[in-house]
Amino acid sequence: MIVRTILILACSASGYSIAYHSYDRWWQWIIGLILGILIALFVIQIERAIRKVSLRVILGGVVGMIIGLLIAFLLAYGLSFVSNIMEKRQVVPWIYALLTGIMGYLGLVLGSKKVEEFNMFGWGPAKEISDYRILDTSVIIDGRIADICDTGFVEGNLMVPRFVLDELQYIADSSDSLKRARGRRGLDILNRMQRSSGIYIDVVDHDFPKVKGVDAKLVALAKKTNGKIITNDFNLNKVAELQGIKILNVNELANALKPVVLPGEMMTVKIIKDGKEPGQGVAYLDDGTMIIVDNAQKYQGMNVEALVTSVLQTTAGRMIFSEMKAVVADKKPVGATRQ
Repeated sequence: MIVRTILILACSASGYSIAYHSYDRWWQWIIGLILGILIALFVIQIERAIRKVSLRVILGGVVGMIIGLLIAFLLAYGLSFVSNIMEKRQVVPWIYALLTGIMGYLGLVLGSKKVEEFNMFGWGPAKEISDYRILDTSVIIDGRIADICDTGFVEGNLMVPRFVLDELQYIADSSDSLKRARGRRGLDILNRMQRSSGIYIDVVDHDFPKVKGVDAKLVALAKKTNGKIITNDFNLNKVAELQGIKILNVNELANALKPVVLPGEMMTVKIIKDGKEPGQGVAYLDDGTMIIVDNAQKYQGMNVEALVTSVLQTTAGRMIFSEMKAVVADKKPVGATRQ
């Protein structure tokens, strides 16, 4: 922001000075000042557009443009020997300008496009290496991705498409209080992540007007950028995997980080409610893992010792089955203590 402010001040001062020394009218000086500000804003927009492009594409475009200008120079040099053209002196500058514009444009476009097909350090095909990680609406609202970023396990650029940001804003403006709170939470999470060290939130304007639905657009964007989608949406996970898209599921990460419980371990748990089967009680670990305790239904609200008999891993999470062994006399905090 400081550098951009300096640029605007420098361009506006330059525009005013050029107009001041070139014209005598005060309104012409004001026009020079305004033109300087507009030029600065135009340069800032170009900088924002270029920042979204990879360095390899920029280098390819620059090299291609240089080659195109060299070809334009050679063509113009060759035309200098054509006498019937050179006799018309008024036409010559326009021919040079036409050749420079056409060849420079072709070199810039072809260089930036074809560089993706070749290795910058060799003649072989370039390797498809991508570190684009695209955030889904659900994972932003969930908020755990911000905690993961704060720990330093995720660094670098995270991509937020404009259509995801628009969906968050639409939810935040909803008349439903619950949806409105979820949308505002998502926007707050994004602001928090932008302030995190080591994380840069890149809002991109890629859109797919012919594609309906945010999930379908996310899949299309991931295909286009060869990126990965960070989500906790089960349906999006399955649809994307069927189309060969790499998914980083926060729920799977949370399940992988849950403590390992083995059959035969003793746990001290608090019975919270009745189970589905007769005589069963239900308790929970601090991470939300459900523990089914046989013969503990009548001890609801009490702490008991339970012996783990089996562990079941499902798509929804992990369930632990156990048998009650004894009632714990002294009250302990809610949750479970492993022994």
